[in-house]
Amino acid sequence: MKKILYSLVVAALMITTISCEDKFLNLDPLDSPTEAIYFKTPDHFKAATNDFYNKMVGFKRIDDATIFDFVDTGSDLAGSLSDYGRGAIGVPSTDIYWRNSYRYIRSNNYVIQKGEEYTGNKAEIQQYVAAAHFFRAWHHFFLVKRFGGVPVVTKVPDLTDPILTAPRNTRYEVIEQVLKDLDVAIEGLPLESNIVAADKGHLSKQAAKSFKARVLLYEGTWEKYVGETTDFAQGQKKADKVTAYLTEAASLAKDVMSDGTFKLFNELDSLSYYYLFVLEDNKSNPKGLTKANNNEFIFKNMYDKNLNRAALNISHSWGGAGPNRKMMDMYLCKDGLPYTHSPMAKGYHKMTDEFQNRDARLANFVRKPGQKYWGWGVGTNGGGADYTKANYTTLSNWPANIATYYPNLAQVSTSFGYGNRKWVTENPGTETEYESYDYPQIRMAELYLIYAEAMCELGGGKISDADLNISINKIRARAYVAPLTNALIAPYPGLTMLGEIRRERALEMYMENTRFDDLKRWGIAEAELNKPILGIVVKNPDGSPTEVATFKNGTTALYNPAVYPYGVDAATGALIIDQGSNRKFTKKNYLWPLPTDQRLLNPNLVQNPGY
Repeated sequence: MKKILYSLVVAALMITTISCEDKFLNLDPLDSPTEAIYFKTPDHFKAATNDFYNKMVGFKRIDDATIFDFVDTGSDLAGSLSDYGRGAIGVPSTDIYWRNSYRYIRSNNYVIQKGEEYTGNKAEIQQYVAAAHFFRAWHHFFLVKRFGGVPVVTKVPDLTDPILTAPRNTRYEVIEQVLKDLDVAIEGLPLESNIVAADKGHLSKQAAKSFKARVLLYEGTWEKYVGETTDFAQGQKKADKVTAYLTEAASLAKDVMSDGTFKLFNELDSLSYYYLFVLEDNKSNPKGLTKANNNEFIFKNMYDKNLNRAALNISHSWGGAGPNRKMMDMYLCKDGLPYTHSPMAKGYHKMTDEFQNRDARLANFVRKPGQKYWGWGVGTNGGGADYTKANYTTLSNWPANIATYYPNLAQVSTSFGYGNRKWVTENPGTETEYESYDYPQIRMAELYLIYAEAMCELGGGKISDADLNISINKIRARAYVAPLTNALIAPYPGLTMLGEIRRERALEMYMENTRFDDLKRWGIAEAELNKPILGIVVKNPDGSPTEVATFKNGTTALYNPAVYPYGVDAATGALIIDQGSNRKFTKKNYLWPLPTDQRLLNPNLVQNPGY
């Protein structure tokens, strides 16, 4: 772990000599000391690749970028709003994600190049070169999701290289290179079981297989539902590999599912889903577990309170960033049916009605009115949870400064009725910006979701109960809801198997930087993002106010209708957070515009349509 968390001297020197400035691929000249001194031993390669692990979107700001993308802010499931979710973005002068991605690719290419030149035993550096191929694939895939076709760069160019003024490759060419790199990574990386304890956190063969499965599912569904309708027109040739991609995605996912190395974290009963994301040291949970007890994260950003803390105000900032009405209604009831279809649904008359008989992920993720929640930090809100007491969740002797939670609807800038718990720590030793739980880049639950979705797509919208049982029904079991079966949804014409698998993905992966990508690859982003965003229900079907609209916490009313300019949705009785007329997401928004500075440097870069 420490070997990854520290920026080792060799890595720092290597990155310094190949870091980027403002020239398309942002080149600095390579200097002779690097050529003469480094990449002479396997340890040099290892040190150089250690730096790659810190170059992914996660909690931490990288190179002055404000990175909150990991929470899917402003999607169709969030109470918070964003310009992107509204389709209100223009052409930026610069884009740190473009610039940084090519900086990182240049570093990856440098290691690959030095590996080719290495005169020692190449088997000794194989896993480090394979890691460079993995990360080159990672960053190219990030670029293609954001921009569509981009220049593919597989070497370290100098300032006269034609690649600096090359046109964009098609998205299909980029994906082809990504898959080639991942094949090299799969071949060269060790199995997780063969990675020694001191090197845990380094890439494994299973991680490369998992990432390739993600890429294949993404591109297979993109080709099926979106195709060429959004990309720039430069004689693109569609890959026509939907079936091949989905077949391989399912196969790779099943490989990882079957080998027994990784499994769902289910060590804390009905609260496992909550603690999975804030597992830190033995004070972070009631059973005294540590990160070593988590075998669900296949690939992750590793954080440490002393060596590499998140340095973001996660617990405070995202404690109020709750789900919206759509997300709340997507959570299942214990019978496995959606809230809108289940006879177990209690409605919305009282604030706690919709929390009854529900998916355990709801209790893990969303604060329930009338309940107390531990704070965080030594000096904040009582100093965190007292896990030494067996009834720590229902204590009658909570510290006086921990108030009972109720929705705050007196200010329009709050959470619109629902408070978030995901990523919010209760660790008594964690102060603001000291959060140091790991961020999952790929986890086992996603492999189950990939497998089920790919198999359902290949089956024309059908999937066997047996395939459901080896995949997403394991996730549903952790959520304490009945398994998904063909018989369960058969009586309901409005429910489809593919729709329920997609629902499961939304529930399981929310706030993990997947929702916008999913909506786009399914070809439904404009349909879903342009609907009104609604909050908590304040009116019953007969027009009478619900409990939340009349409740007083002491002498303070929870709800002030005067601060909600859009009023209440007539059909649902829910607060309108953002009306549909404000939301203008279109097909052009499936891709971000290329930044102006890069097009000035390279006039052959054609802008995406509509910008």
